[in-house]
Amino acid sequence: MAKILAVLYDDPVTGYPPRYARQEIPHIERYSDGQSTPMPSAIDFTPGELLGSVSGELGLREFLEKAGHTLVVTSDKDGAGSTFERELTDADVVISQPFWPAYLTAERIAQAPNLKLAITAGIGSDHVDLQAAGERGITVAEVTYCNSISVAEHVVMQILALVRNYLPSHQWVLDGGWNIADAVSRAYDVEGMAVGTVGAGRIGLAVLRRLKPFDVVLHYMDRHRLPAATEQELGLTFHETVESLVAAVDVVTINAPLHPQTQGLFGDTLIGLMRPGSYLVNTARGKIADRDAVVRALESGQLAGYAGDVWFPQPAPADHPWRTMPHHGMTPHVSGSTLSAQARYAAGTREILEAWFAGRPIRDEYLIVDGGRLAGVGAHSYTAGNTTGGSEEAANFRT
Repeated sequence: MAKILAVLYDDPVTGYPPRYARQEIPHIERYSDGQSTPMPSAIDFTPGELLGSVSGELGLREFLEKAGHTLVVTSDKDGAGSTFERELTDADVVISQPFWPAYLTAERIAQAPNLKLAITAGIGSDHVDLQAAGERGITVAEVTYCNSISVAEHVVMQILALVRNYLPSHQWVLDGGWNIADAVSRAYDVEGMAVGTVGAGRIGLAVLRRLKPFDVVLHYMDRHRLPAATEQELGLTFHETVESLVAAVDVVTINAPLHPQTQGLFGDTLIGLMRPGSYLVNTARGKIADRDAVVRALESGQLAGYAGDVWFPQPAPADHPWRTMPHHGMTPHVSGSTLSAQARYAAGTREILEAWFAGRPIRDEYLIVDGGRLAGVGAHSYTAGNTTGGSEEAANFRT
């Protein structure tokens, strides 16, 4: 029998379960590329419930305990002596979410001799040292596509919020004011602007499709060029380099995975190539952008606005400068954890576990590392290496 250690974010401050705004969510069977949504043998939850917090348990407890397995769920994941570190020593499986990542560093992997499987309940497995996992023969899997559209919708929302100066305008209402001149002095139309995505995979392409009706000029850069028919359909301009793209657009959205080649990509040099007064939206990974370079660009006016929901480390310490920098629209890492998305990534986590317990192959589109190397979607999206360095700073959130 196996021990499964799940690291999930804290329950609502008002208690669990929350009072839900809606009683149901739409049922989706296939994604736009034809891939089926998760297909476990059964689920023990109601879609639309809060599953990603500690009490939600991803709907896994009944399934696992009926089969004789042990499930340990915690939100205490950072620092020496954390529940995660104590329970990891004899865990067979670790489940984590990108929104509240349990950083599986090489040091932690070395302390977990039984660990065989690391599952990301969501997409993006950069919180795992993929190099160390491969060397130890640990399989790494994620629920690919489960929340890609959720994130794409968040991107479009944040582009509009920045360009239209929505958040400061809303603040005038909260403060009892009616200061129209102040609200509109930084507000523009998106129509006619050039918008470019760094990364045009599932999320990036979905962003492009959703922006097309806004009558913007669309650009993209990706290691894998899109089919000519897609470029023609959306009127896309392809750029071979990120430098070429950022110099040609008014709005940049980052939709690329974090790996050694993208870590720190948006620093002073690259941001300096952007048009003065550009907007940057990053819902990919915080570590793709240089923290202090973003602050400097907002203070100087090189960037007119920065938004996103990804930070490094996560959770971000209370003194993280992105909390207080000017002209930002940051949120906690929530874009991919809507109640709609949670139903899919909880079901996908169970599907992965069912396959692993039964000795069946895990879906190729879910695999990141297998057999000691990058595999499946991981081989398409990542490069070998490690991006967990500095993650120990997440312990500062509590202090």
